[in-house]
Amino acid sequence: MKIDGGLGADLGKIPEQVRALEEAGFDGARTAEMAHDPFFPLVLAAEHSEKIELITSIAVAFARSPMILANIGHDLNAYSKGRMTLGLGSQIKPHIEKRFSQPWGAPAAKMRELVLAMRAIWDSWYSGEPLKFLGKFYTHSLMTPAFTPRDTEHGAPKVILAAVGPKMTEVAGEVADGMIIHPFSNERYIREVTLPAIEAGLKKAGKSRADFEIHYSNFVVSGRNEEEMETSRKAACERIAFYGSTPAYKVVFDAIGAGELQGELNTMSKQGRWQEMGTLISNEVLNEFAVVGEPGDIVPEMKRRYGDFVDRTSVGIPFADPQERAAAMKALQAA
Repeated sequence: MKIDGGLGADLGKIPEQVRALEEAGFDGARTAEMAHDPFFPLVLAAEHSEKIELITSIAVAFARSPMILANIGHDLNAYSKGRMTLGLGSQIKPHIEKRFSQPWGAPAAKMRELVLAMRAIWDSWYSGEPLKFLGKFYTHSLMTPAFTPRDTEHGAPKVILAAVGPKMTEVAGEVADGMIIHPFSNERYIREVTLPAIEAGLKKAGKSRADFEIHYSNFVVSGRNEEEMETSRKAACERIAFYGSTPAYKVVFDAIGAGELQGELNTMSKQGRWQEMGTLISNEVLNEFAVVGEPGDIVPEMKRRYGDFVDRTSVGIPFADPQERAAAMKALQAA
């Protein structure tokens, strides 16, 4: 199992952060599209590292065109000498329409087409194939020498997709090199819905599971005393409640017989009762979404629950000291 660490958004600190991750033995360095651009930190990370993989987890796909993403992915992969993984997610309708001012509709079909369009663009750059991608959502049919990169030695970056529902998950299996399982997942949903959908996508594309990397960073609740444990528990419950308020994620609650929670959380979210929402997450529900225990118990339980299908994680263990974190990382890397 590969272990990734996170990079912050403060560009001035990126060189120090990525060097520390590389020296500590992390396999990858991740950025996320939150309050800042996810790509700028990876330019600096590529400059100040030698072997660590660079990953967006995630960048919002539907905020950008396939051509823009193809350019960014190419440039970062070329500059890092083949270390870039372009992790993309669809986001949800309100954000795409109201935050990014972009159209929404048929997200799984659109994501499939977006990835295929990027691959067609890359084929035109690396193999000299005429660019002629004519889709329902995207059309790309113009590429001249002036707009064709010359630094093509390292080819295209890997592409991974974040998914929750079975349709998007099947798309990931079909057209991507891997998938990020949303932290708002539980073992039953993953085994009954996610993994079969991945297999269906792989079968459609004629690929094997060996060709596909599954990323999953589960919630962890831990601490060295009651106070730390309660702090960790509260934070996890609030995050689970935040994700659970999304209507599209009701199916994940349904898998553990807690579907009625979604409506309650959604109503509270519209009232701005964000912190109060976490109090609806019972210990029973929490244990379905999180590995709960003392720092030394976390890795064995993660391996028991998820070790047979997770290839990569970026999970952290709250309140563990540096030696405990290092030991946990080595134990997971050996899984």
